Amino acid sequence: MRSSLFCLFFLLLTFVSPVSAIDPVQIPAPPEVSAKAYILADHNSGRVLAESNADQRLEPASLTKIMTAYVIFRELAKGSLKLDTMVTVSEKAWRTEGSRMFAQVGAQISVENLLKGMIVQSGNDASVALAEHVAGDETVFAQVMNQNAERLGMKNTHYKNSMGLPDPEHYTTARDLLTLTNALIEEFPEYYKWHSIKEFLFNGIKQTNRNRLLWIDSTVDGVKTGHTDGAGYCLVASALRDGMRLVSVVLNTKSDKERAQANQTLLNYGFHFYETKLLYKANEKLTEARIWKGEVSMAEVGLMKDFYVTFPRGQYQSLKASMEVNNSTVAPVNQNDKLGSIKVVLNDQMIAQTDLVSLKPIPEGGLFRRAFDSLQLMFKK
Repeated sequence: MRSSLFCLFFLLLTFVSPVSAIDPVQIPAPPEVSAKAYILADHNSGRVLAESNADQRLEPASLTKIMTAYVIFRELAKGSLKLDTMVTVSEKAWRTEGSRMFAQVGAQISVENLLKGMIVQSGNDASVALAEHVAGDETVFAQVMNQNAERLGMKNTHYKNSMGLPDPEHYTTARDLLTLTNALIEEFPEYYKWHSIKEFLFNGIKQTNRNRLLWIDSTVDGVKTGHTDGAGYCLVASALRDGMRLVSVVLNTKSDKERAQANQTLLNYGFHFYETKLLYKANEKLTEARIWKGEVSMAEVGLMKDFYVTFPRGQYQSLKASMEVNNSTVAPVNQNDKLGSIKVVLNDQMIAQTDLVSLKPIPEGGLFRRAFDSLQLMFKK
């Protein structure tokens, strides 16, 4: 048996003009930008606002270093690596071609400085040094990168190195880079902030971040540029405006200027025409579900994660949310077991959905409870 609870949002602030409810903003089609592939999405809700060829496999160039950073951040979080750990730069790292932080062979450099050299200066030497320190060999480190890509659900990504030099088996997609960037921002905010550093001085050489948007748009705080002849000019950008974070991925444009313009165009479109609101918080009781043959007969039901919804700007009051609860579940019930769903509808179209879960485990009840509920279920059928 399933029951539905419906709630209509009338949450406009008192100062909002009634005209906005009568004449909501009309959303134009997303802009077309000069890139082989791109995607724009809200970080919190996950809603995609614009995309083109988002699943086409392309060379990532130095966007590879987003995954390299992600793997190193995980090592830091596990405690198997520390920011002040000193890393010896190998001859291979020193000789690596492409962009560099100018680390000298045999030098002892802290993990923190290598990370900043990789993130800000896009140092290939820093990437290789970190990979070798963590995995002993860059090839083994690439396997760790691929394991993380699989765990995150990056279905069209495969890595062969830590820095993004061309290889036929080294590829990704705009959508997979969006997935990775969202994970990086959500899991490691204390390290993500380094992606907004505009310049970094190392070994007496000051280099600037190649992300032009850090100078153009004060709301942009990352993420990473990339360029090779095959990959073209690429940029993953993220911006935070009034509590709303968007992530844009642009792959294979013709110039540094074009990749910046393309990302700026996408971000401006998203922020101008859409807004994002937190509808329900995680781990708070939203309703109850009937549990049969358990220690208790009712389960507290809520969400595993905060539930954000992205919708056309000015249409908050038109959102309708419904909760559908499964009242036929038989114990035992584990914490976070699915017991229903929430659906959000705008103008008769579903724009968001998430699972309702049990907030607490419910073990089987005693013999009498199980027998009594079995009898009740028999009559219900």
